[in-house]
Amino acid sequence: MDSSEIIIEDRRSLLTWLLTLGATCMIGLSGILPLLIIPPEMGLRLRENSETGGGTLRLLLGFAVGGLLGDVFLHLLPESVEILKNTGGYTDDESALRASGIWTLVGLFTFVLVELLFAAHQRLQEEYELGEDKKDDDHAIHSNGKVDVYGNNVNKNNSRLNGNGSVPSNKTRPRNDSSDLIHVSGYLNLIANSIDNFSHGLAVAGSFLAGIRVGLITTFAILLHEIPHEVGDFAILLKSGFSRWQAARAQLSTAAVGVFGAIAALSVERVESLGSCTSWILPFTAGGFINIALIGVLPELLKERNPGESLKQFVCVFLGVALMAALQLLMH
Repeated sequence: MDSSEIIIEDRRSLLTWLLTLGATCMIGLSGILPLLIIPPEMGLRLRENSETGGGTLRLLLGFAVGGLLGDVFLHLLPESVEILKNTGGYTDDESALRASGIWTLVGLFTFVLVELLFAAHQRLQEEYELGEDKKDDDHAIHSNGKVDVYGNNVNKNNSRLNGNGSVPSNKTRPRNDSSDLIHVSGYLNLIANSIDNFSHGLAVAGSFLAGIRVGLITTFAILLHEIPHEVGDFAILLKSGFSRWQAARAQLSTAAVGVFGAIAALSVERVESLGSCTSWILPFTAGGFINIALIGVLPELLKERNPGESLKQFVCVFLGVALMAALQLLMH
């Protein structure tokens, strides 16, 4: 290979890197599109679960459930079987299906275990804070005649005692509001999205290595698939206690994992070798999404007592599945 061929090859390599990273970042930025769709006042009502916001939130959650289940059964699992057959070392459909099912169960129960660990940690933290509050309820009188008073209705007050032993002025001691706690389903959703975005980075990089046209088509297909998906994810984060900007920052952090996936695919000498090592990612992610949809989000919809609202939520679930089905037909 002469010097001119080396220069052309280097330019192609640089162009592949630039296009891959640019496309991956574009896909990642789709995670903040809900900021443009959901206005600030609606986001606040959704987070506070007010009467109007709560109804809208449940409709969005219904759409999220449908989108997640449609993504799992119409996209992730069929594609995982193909990847396992092509790069995972499985020669027939039956063995590939079995491997996909095993990894889906592994993903499902891994997310159940993570949820149990989160819940146990949160319970221990609440017990510790209750113990600290009980200690603070005691009055600590210092040798200089000052008193530190804590309680449900008083705050620290370094003033001298009056003759009757009372404190001249009291302020409410701030306590942790339960509404500020982030529900575990929000964190589980971020973990699953991070793994999913890593697989997107792999797919985008692999497609651009195959050719610019293939890369652009793949990027467009993933964008079509991700935009409605991100709206549902945003609703799950709001339901879990995130503010609009906290949810947007969290979505961007998961997008960074997609960039790492793209860099990993571009850095290996043979994409096939990377595929054989990562063929488990899609079914594992599918198991996580099943957990989030059926264990984390669906119980919230089942609390609805109004038949009319329940029907609306079911329609939103159906719309989520139908949209994913339509996108799959469009992409294929």
